[in-house]
Formats: sequence, structure tokens, C-alpha cells
Amino acid sequence: MWQVVDEAERARWDYTPFVSVGPLRFGMSHNQTVTAMEAEGFTSPVLQTESRHGVLTRRADFRATTAPGWSTAVRLYYRDSGVLACAAVDALWGPQVWLDTLRLIGQVPSELTERVFDYVTEQGTSPAVSVEGDAVSDELGFMLRAQRAGDVLLTRAFLVAPFDDWAGTMHDCVPTSEWDIR
Repeated sequence: MWQVVDEAERARWDYTPFVSVGPLRFGMSHNQTVTAMEAEGFTSPVLQTESRHGVLTRRADFRATTAPGWSTAVRLYYRDSGVLACAAVDALWGPQVWLDTLRLIGQVPSELTERVFDYVTEQGTSPAVSVEGDAVSDELGFMLRAQRAGDVLLTRAFLVAPFDDWAGTMHDCVPTSEWDIR
């Protein structure tokens, strides 16, 4: 039940803050994200209605085509205008996401938080912690959440499009269904 994809088997994606993660560009339509994800070996059965969280109204869960049907590697959230606004990359099943030299997925939260704090300080911004104790950067558009993998916690990345017209902080961007993942 707590199977974790081996690091060597994870796809490698780069994160460009507020612009893209892997093959996905914020602002893409659902059909464009499906095409991009299928090209990377991921599939999604349907676009789902999301419990309304501000302007986020739809969600699509993608899994690797070779993974069990119940697994989710990447969860995408769409604005009411139909464009991609947020991506959550699963700690257990997701691709490895890199922000420059930082591996964001499947890491020990306390160790990665220290590296993230060093990184954001080097970028000239202030390190911050979410209300749940997770590393977060409003200036770089990400929150690293802790996700359970049996008896250990691993990092799950929540990444966003520019949110200045629909949310005040990273915390405001996180839909209820995302907070439910532990």
C-alpha cells in the first residue's frame, strides 16, 4: 500500500516558478495538459468537479500508465476559466521535480526544508513556513507538503501559476482536497 517509486524510475521534470513544471505550462487548457501528460506516459480518466476553492473548480488526477489504477502521480487544478492554475506532484508516485539543484519530490521534509531555506535566501527572498509547518515560498510559487509513506514522511510539491489576481498567498491557493492528502 505504501509503495514508493524508486528515484531511478521517476521522470525528471524542471520547475520554472509561475511558468511551468515538466511538460505543463500554467495557463494550458485541460485538453492541452492531457496531450502533454500522455506524451510523458501519464493518463487521466476524466476531468472532475472540485469542491469550489475560490476560482479553482476542476481537477484532473494523472497516473503513470504502468502504475496501479488507484495511484495518482500528478494532480492538476484548473481555474473557472478552464486553464491550469496549480499542480501537485505526489511524493510516492510522482515524477522528480527539480528547482535548479533542489530535488523537491520524495525527500525527508526536515532535510529539504533546510536546503530550501538556504536556496530562497540566496535568491534574495525570505524563508517561510506554512501553517502546517511546510516550507513555502510566495515569491517562487511553491509549497512543499509532507505526505505519509508508511512510517515516514516524504515531500509532495504544490506549485502554482501567478496568483496575484485570485489569491493573496500560497496558502490561499491550496484547495481543500489537497489539504486532505496526508
